[in-house]
Amino acid sequence: MRFGYWMPVFGGWLRNVQDEGMSADWSYVKALAVESEAAGFDLSLIAELNLNDIKGHRAPSLDAWTLAPAVAAVTERLELMLAVRPNYHSPSLTAKALSTLDSIAPGRISLNVVSSWWRDEASQYGAPFDVHDARYARTQEWLTVLHRLLTEDTVTHAGALYDLQACVLEPKPSVLPTVYMGGESPKAKEVIAAHGGAYVMHGDAPDVIAAKVADMDARTDRDFSYGVSGFVIVRDTEAEAQAELARVLDVQSSPEAYASYQDFVAGSQLESQVSLEEYSVSNRGLRAGLVGTPEQVIARIREYEAAGVDLMLLQFSPQREEMARFGEQVIARYADA
Repeated sequence: MRFGYWMPVFGGWLRNVQDEGMSADWSYVKALAVESEAAGFDLSLIAELNLNDIKGHRAPSLDAWTLAPAVAAVTERLELMLAVRPNYHSPSLTAKALSTLDSIAPGRISLNVVSSWWRDEASQYGAPFDVHDARYARTQEWLTVLHRLLTEDTVTHAGALYDLQACVLEPKPSVLPTVYMGGESPKAKEVIAAHGGAYVMHGDAPDVIAAKVADMDARTDRDFSYGVSGFVIVRDTEAEAQAELARVLDVQSSPEAYASYQDFVAGSQLESQVSLEEYSVSNRGLRAGLVGTPEQVIARIREYEAAGVDLMLLQFSPQREEMARFGEQVIARYADA
């Protein structure tokens, strides 16, 4: 099992808790990234949103593509899963950025391709916004062009959305970046099976995840990696863990953050309804059931491993303190078991 974490570009993950002691600035991110390698983490997802959908639109959020080279420069082995939304980036300039990032951190750059769901953000930032199936059509063409640029000497492409005339991309990256993708609609799964290398899923119970793994395996003959998001609460006793969970859930929601949650539900095709309680932690993180003693959390991770998962993509609050605890009490013991 590999252990990854969401970089806190939004200053926290709890929609109901205003101040989590996690500042959205470079000093915090730099310290966290360096410490995460020492704690045993393998990967960090750097999400891309120009508006803060956790704390509200006027709260700060850091830009993924500006942050990534800085994180790459201060780390040595951490894989950086860099989120990208095709409606905000041209495939040719993205390919150029990837080749440059690979020169900073050879073999450590991967992509999380997100078919953007947030209409209000696109409107504010002047970006095109496609309805559901149309945005996956954009993603398909975008990924086709990107892959050709990373693997072919000269690329000419005349498509519905992108037009390149004898485009040259040099240097090429040392290895092709893994393409991580998520999505639950039939169209999303079709695109993932055709173009992805790894399927990342929102938090759900291991038996639900096992069915999703089997479904994706049946759609493609390529080897896939499978990741699951989860929010972690580790304490010495189960009672302490449940008390922290109650604190997380027992705070009034912010109207600003709830508005972005409503945009997400309206703009997505989800396989299951997300409750207001689950909304308090992003990405259905509490469904993963990673709440309890170190032994209980390790046992739960073993269930995900048995379900076919090889990457846990985790969130913590407050992040530096809780990731250090998780590294010592879970990652170290998991590796030794």
